[in-house]
Amino acid sequence: YCHEIDKMHKKLKDLCPILVNLKGPILLPDNAQPHVLQITVQKLNELGYETLSHPPYSPDLPPTDYHLFNHLENFLREKNFKTQAAAENAFEEFVDSRIPEFYNTGIKKLVLRWQKCIESNATLEYQNSIILE
Repeated sequence: YCHEIDKMHKKLKDLCPILVNLKGPILLPDNAQPHVLQITVQKLNELGYETLSHPPYSPDLPPTDYHLFNHLENFLREKNFKTQAAAENAFEEFVDSRIPEFYNTGIKKLVLRWQKCIESNATLEYQNSIILE
């Protein structure tokens, strides 16, 4: 996995150095936080990444119902891969076919989604506290 992080970091440096040269990229790992290996955390720290924790889960805002995944799903629709290498090549083709503004738009949408999750969780907690009182 650390090798994949190195590859991703190099590609990010080549394609959009401003993201790497500011205060470091921001990475949102999957939601399995207890399972993140220490070596992975060390690699991300070594490369200067800031890792974000997930916002509270909201059933109406699942993580995969999101900008990048919707486009990736459409790109891969009706494609069949006989090997893992073919699937990896298709993914790389998808990544290479997007302009930097595509990712910028997705990051902006992510911030809005997080805000919705936080607000919906706060509303739910408030409603639950009223019921319990």
